[in-house]
This record gives sequence, C-alpha cells and structure tokens, in this order.
Amino acid sequence: MINIGILVFDEVEELDFVGPFEVLSYVNKIKTDSVNVWLIGIDEKIIRGYNGLRFFTDYTIDSCPHLDVLVVPGGQGRKIAMKNIKILNFIKSRYTELKYLSSVCTGSLIIASTGLLKYKHATTYHTAFHELSEMGVIVEKSKVVQDGNIITGAGVSSGIDVGLYLLSKLFDEATAQQAADKIEYIWHKD
Repeated sequence: MINIGILVFDEVEELDFVGPFEVLSYVNKIKTDSVNVWLIGIDEKIIRGYNGLRFFTDYTIDSCPHLDVLVVPGGQGRKIAMKNIKILNFIKSRYTELKYLSSVCTGSLIIASTGLLKYKHATTYHTAFHELSEMGVIVEKSKVVQDGNIITGAGVSSGIDVGLYLLSKLFDEATAQQAADKIEYIWHKD
C-alpha cells in the first residue's frame, strides 16, 4: 500500500489539491487497494479553501503516519503557509522518507521556503515564476518538472497532470494513461 499525503491549509486553492486527490485515489479503481490518499492539516479544525469549500483533514501534521508521497498545493494561503515553521519543519523532516515530494501551483514556493528546491529545476503558477526564481530555483515553463525526487506542477489544473505523472512513476505509464482515460482527461505527457 502506497501512502500519499496532501498538505492542506486555509485558503488553499481547491483544484490544487482536489485534482491530484481525484487522480491519485482513482488508481484504486484500476489496482484495488493500492494507495491511501490522506489530507494532512496543521491541526484539527475545519479548513476553508480560497473559494469557500469547507472540509476536514484525515490527519494532522503531528498525527500523520508514514508517507511515501507528499503533495503540497498552493493558493493564496501559501503566503502564510510558507512562513509557518510547523509546516516547513514537517516537509523537511518527512522529505528523507519520501519517494516523491510534489507540489501544485504555488505550492512550490512553500517547498522552496524549506530550502529543498535551492538550485533545482521546478515550475509554478505563471505569475509566480519570478518569485520562485528569487528563491534560488531554476524555473522552467512546463506543466510538470521533475528534479530528483521532487516533482512540481504549474498552475491550478496542472494538479491533474501532477497526479497522472506521479501514477506513471509509482506504477507505470499504462496505469496513468488508463486513469486519464477513465476520468476523460487528455493527458499531454510532455
């Protein structure tokens, strides 16, 4: 069983985490009971996304079990999240056990705030390219960028592409393509 955590926080961009959540969870319909996908929050409370969606998490940072993959979404809430020591320490401490650390949209800025992206290739939301570059990151204008075991995705809907890319790495490209076909999504692998 592969354990995947998606870090969420107040004012997270909803599609940034719901897109990868749907794709990564969908693989269980193809390969039964192959992944757990959990929402991880800072503490136990209702989280309100940027567009108003309210939801609960499965675990807190303090109670989170072992993870193989951690996905960090973005949104307006990232401005506070990227300065939250508890969040940054969680990402840094979990990084050594992860097979993949991933981001969607401006979630890459949160990862960059930990120092883990310094001098690495990454992408983010198009209006945040300069900000990410100023953090010592080599910015690429691409839907998905992988440097080592860190996978970053461009803006908002790119979370679907990040999810499919992760499936191709965790399983194989055929499984990822099957998930894309089932959710009726045209996956551009380049």
